Amino acid sequence: MRKKARTTDDGAPAVAARVRGLGVVRGGRQVIGGLDVDVPAGQVVGLLGPSGSGKTTLLRSVVGVQDRVTGEVTVLGEPAGSASLRRRVGYVTQAASVYRDLTVAQNLRYFARLAGVPASGTREAVERAVATVDLGGHEKQRVGTLSGGELSRVSLAAALVGEPELLVLDEPTVGLDPVLRRDLWATFRRLAAEGRTLLVSSHVMDEAARCDRLLLLREGVLVADTTPDELLRTTGAPDAERAFLALVERTSAAGAGSPGGAGEVPSR
Repeated sequence: MRKKARTTDDGAPAVAARVRGLGVVRGGRQVIGGLDVDVPAGQVVGLLGPSGSGKTTLLRSVVGVQDRVTGEVTVLGEPAGSASLRRRVGYVTQAASVYRDLTVAQNLRYFARLAGVPASGTREAVERAVATVDLGGHEKQRVGTLSGGELSRVSLAAALVGEPELLVLDEPTVGLDPVLRRDLWATFRRLAAEGRTLLVSSHVMDEAARCDRLLLLREGVLVADTTPDELLRTTGAPDAERAFLALVERTSAAGAGSPGGAGEVPSR
């Protein structure tokens, strides 16, 4: 069951991250130009698009670690990258950013300190993160000896140990088999049910159906900001992959190939 977007006291949709006029230049090339997008709070928001579409750049901009950024990115009411967001935002990179020569518990204690978890609460925070990602019994195991799926879960636990409100995940299921992908998405749904916001990137279009809301990118341009059901309805396509291709053809035909515009975007 999909979650409805949270609302503020005046009935407006609650927003976890707001991006206005985002521009990013990398290697002398404009990767994103003039992007406007909102990430609704309390939902699993899928950021989908082919490789090279700007997904990682957008995620890094939201986290506040992207260089040469213009425009405005506000996260949980603060400028992206603010020190006050260190514990409120968790980030899972494409490559596992954990230490393979340390045990699972040692890694999580280290990341708990980075997130500002008080020493008195570290043990409980580590136990909670281990339980959330179902790694019980592996606490004393060196990370370098874990399987690929277990390594992915350690990375997720490291991002969760500070109890973040917003979790940003960059292609967390890449390279995983279908069973592990299913289990990881079940964890994402549980986290959203607890009230967290998840921004999850993927180039696997069938993962669109697992999200509450979809942001579709192509060449740094927002092609659609919609729901899975609305995406299929407006395109008449039988699945997300063909729906995305239909949108690409539609925007190309409309001449919306420049950053900052996206032709016919399904409405909110």
